[in-house]
Amino acid sequence: MGRASYLAVIFICFVSSSRISGQSCEGKCGGKLESCSCHATCVSLDNCCVDYGEYCVDVTPYSGSIFGGTDFIVLKATFNESSQIICRFNDEIKTVGYVDTDSRGHCISPLLYETGSVPFQISTDNGTTFSRHGAWLSVHPGKLDPSFKATIINATQWQYYGTPKVGGPLDMTWNTSQVRAEKVNIELWGYMEKGDPYSESWQGKWEYLYSLGRDQPNNGAFRFVPKTAGKPFSDWEVGCLRISASTHPDGTWNVQAVWTEDHALAWHLEDKFRQDSAIWALDKCKAWDQLEETLPDFLSEIIDCPCTLAQARADTGRFHTDYGCDMEKGSVCTYHPGSVHCVRAIQASPKFAAGQQCCYDHTGAQVLTDDSIGGSTPDRAHDWGSPPFVKPPRVPGFSHWLYDVLSFYYCCLWSDNCHYYFKRRPSSDCRTYQVAKAGVVFGDPHFITFDGVSYSFNGKGEYTIMVSESKELTIQGRTEPVILTNGSMVKATKLSAVAMREGTSDIIEVRLGKPQDHLQVLQNQTSLSFSEQSWMDLKGVFVFSPNPTNVTVMFPSGAGVELRLRGGTMTTTVLLPEVFKDFTRGLLGKMNGDPKDDLVTSDGQTESDQGNAEGLFNFGASWAILNESTLFTYDSEHLLNSYLHAPKHDASFRPVFSIPEDPNDPLGSQASELCSGEGSLYCRYDTLMARSLEMGNATRVSFQSHRSVVEDLEPVVSCGWLSPPTNGKKEGTRYLQGAVVKLSCDSGYVLWGSEEHTCLGTGQWSGETTTCVADNLRGIVVGSVIGALALILVIVTLIINSRQHKRETAASAVSDDGQDQIRVVF
Repeated sequence: MGRASYLAVIFICFVSSSRISGQSCEGKCGGKLESCSCHATCVSLDNCCVDYGEYCVDVTPYSGSIFGGTDFIVLKATFNESSQIICRFNDEIKTVGYVDTDSRGHCISPLLYETGSVPFQISTDNGTTFSRHGAWLSVHPGKLDPSFKATIINATQWQYYGTPKVGGPLDMTWNTSQVRAEKVNIELWGYMEKGDPYSESWQGKWEYLYSLGRDQPNNGAFRFVPKTAGKPFSDWEVGCLRISASTHPDGTWNVQAVWTEDHALAWHLEDKFRQDSAIWALDKCKAWDQLEETLPDFLSEIIDCPCTLAQARADTGRFHTDYGCDMEKGSVCTYHPGSVHCVRAIQASPKFAAGQQCCYDHTGAQVLTDDSIGGSTPDRAHDWGSPPFVKPPRVPGFSHWLYDVLSFYYCCLWSDNCHYYFKRRPSSDCRTYQVAKAGVVFGDPHFITFDGVSYSFNGKGEYTIMVSESKELTIQGRTEPVILTNGSMVKATKLSAVAMREGTSDIIEVRLGKPQDHLQVLQNQTSLSFSEQSWMDLKGVFVFSPNPTNVTVMFPSGAGVELRLRGGTMTTTVLLPEVFKDFTRGLLGKMNGDPKDDLVTSDGQTESDQGNAEGLFNFGASWAILNESTLFTYDSEHLLNSYLHAPKHDASFRPVFSIPEDPNDPLGSQASELCSGEGSLYCRYDTLMARSLEMGNATRVSFQSHRSVVEDLEPVVSCGWLSPPTNGKKEGTRYLQGAVVKLSCDSGYVLWGSEEHTCLGTGQWSGETTTCVADNLRGIVVGSVIGALALILVIVTLIINSRQHKRETAASAVSDDGQDQIRVVF
C-alpha cells in the first residue's frame, strides 16, 4: 500500500469515527459543538474536533493578486492520488486544483473583480460535494508585494512607447517559481467596460487578446519589440501581461500564472498613435471630455482635502498614503510632479463610489491643479474600489484606470491639453474640511479624552473605551496587571487588548502578543497574518499593519484607531470625524468641545473633581462591559477564568493611586532625568511603579506623540484659491490664514486694484479686486474720464446758470406786481 493510500485509509477511519459520534466539522466550521469545537479558538483551547484541520483549512500563501493564478497549498488536510480537486470561490467561481507527490492539495486562485477576504470551498470528487472551507485574500495590484508579480522594466518606456523618441525593445522579469513549467506563454490581456454608465448593463471584463510569445523558456525574463495592433485589439488601452505554462491553450482562464501590474498599453496601440501621438491623444481627450459632460456630477459628494500635509498624515481614519507618491518610500510622484506626498480618501463616496486624492509640496501646503499639473485630483472611480465591488465603477483599480488615469494620459502625458482634464478633475481646496478629534489611552493606563481631559484609571477588567450608539461604533479595552521582570505583580495595570466593531463589520481585536514584542490582530476571533500583505480589506473595515508593532483600523464612518506597541504597553489613539460630535460616551468622554462633561459614569453621574483619585477610579469602573456585549476573544484558560467567567471589573484589585517616593531609591533620580515637562507625572508614575525606565520612556513618547497629533489636527483657516488676473500672474500658492499672494500684470498692462492680498482670519482675502488693463488704453481711459468730468462740469454750470436766471426772472415779476397793488390800495 502506498503512502497516499495509507493516509487516505487513516483519514476515512477517523472521519467515520467522528461522524458516528456526531462530532465532525464537515459543514460546521466556525461552530462550537457539544463536546468539541470547530471554531478557530479550539486550537489554543485544545478542544478541536478530530477532523477540524481536514475541513476548516488554512492555506499558504494566503493571498494573491486580484488577477488570480496563484497556486496555494492546503495545509494539514489529507488528499489521495485519485482526488479530483475543484476549488470554488464565492460559491460560484471554480478552478481546477491538483494533488502533489506529497499528498498535499493545491488550488489556483481565480480572476476576481473584488479585493478582500473571499470564502472558498474544496471538492475532492470533481465538484459533486464541497466539504472543506477556507478564506482567500484577494489583493489590489498596487498593494501587492512585488515578489508576487512580474515586473516591467522601465515602466515609463512601456507607457510612453510610440510617443516621440520612445521606442526600442521592452523587457520584463518574473520569479520562475511562480509558474510550474519549463516552457511558458506570454499573453496580453485587456480590460474594458461596456454598457451605459451607472446602469444595470454597465459591466467590466478582462479578456485575452493575443500572445507575444509561445513556448518560451521559463528563465524569468522576456524581451520583445512591440508591433502595433490592428482592430479590434487596439481598442483595448489598459491591460497587463500574463506568464503561464505553455501546456495550456492560449487565453485559458484561472490557471497558475504570474501577472504584471495593469498599465497603459501605449506600446500596442494602432498606427495612428505612432504617426502622431499628440493628435491621437487630443482626439481621445476631447472624446473623454464629451463623455464626462453626460455623466453625473460626483464632485459634490466627495470629502474635502485636509489643508496641510500634517493634517493629512494625522487623520488616519479617513486618509491613507497613496502608494504612488509616498515621501517615506522616496516615490517620485510620477503623476504629481512638484508634490512630495499624496494621500487618498480611504472610503469611496456613497452613491458614485468616487475617490479623493490630496497632494502636498515640500512646505506642507496642498498643491492645486489650478497652480500645477501635479495638483490634487478627485477620481470618478476610487482606485481601491468599493463594496460590493464586481461592477463598475466599484471594480478595484480597473475602473479607476479607465475613467481617471487613461484620461490623464490622453490630456496631459501623451498631449499637452491638461486644461481638459483639470476642468473635469479640479482640486478641491480645504475650506469645508473639518479636522478629526483624537483621544488616547497609554501607559498603565492614562487617558486623554477627545476634549483634552487627562486622568489615570488603573482598574483591572474589560471596559468601554468609547461607544456611539447612533454611529454603531464600539471600542472596548482590556487591562491586566503590570508584571515586573522578576515575575512579581504590582498594583497597576496596562492595556493588553482592544476590540472594536462598527455596525455589522468584522470584529477586529488587537492584543499584546506572546511574547509581548508584537501585536496580534484577530478578525472575528481568528488570528490574522500580515507576513504577506500589510493592508487587508475586510467586511466593513480596513486593517493596515506595516510592521508587528503598528496597527491601524479604519471604519466607513471615518473613525480610525491607531495601536502602537511601546515598551511592552499598548498605546491606543482613537480619531473621530465631526459627525461623532455629541454622540460619544465612555472612558474617552463626550466629544463636544466641553471638557466639563467628559467624566460621566455609565449611569449619567458626573465626576467633577479630576484630582479625586477614588472618584476617578469609580468613574472608570462604571464603564465595565457585560459578557452579553463583549467583543473580546477568550482562547486560553487564563482569559476564560480571569475575564469571561469573572467580574468584568475586578473590585478586589486596588491600584496604587499616588507615585511611590523613596529618597533612597536610585530609580527616582533616573526618573527625574527622564521625565520632565508636560506629562512628566505619568512618565514618573509608570517608571517607578513598573520599575522600568523603558516603560516610563514609552509613556513619555506616547504622551508627546499625542500632543503632536492634536497640534497637527488644529483647525486652520483657508481663503481658497486666488486666481491671477487676466493678462497677469501671481506670486504665492499658499491660501491659509496669514498667507500673502502678490499679483502683477504682464508687459503692456497696468494693474488696477490691490497688488497684494492677505488671507484673513475670516476666510476672506484682503484688498480690492485686481484687474490688468492694457497700457495703450490707459490714455483713452484717462481721457475719457477727464472728458466725462468736463462734460459733467459744463452741464452743471448750465443748470446752475439756468436756475439762477429763473430766480432772477421770478424775483422781477414779484417786484412789479407788488407796486401795482400798492397803487390800488393807496
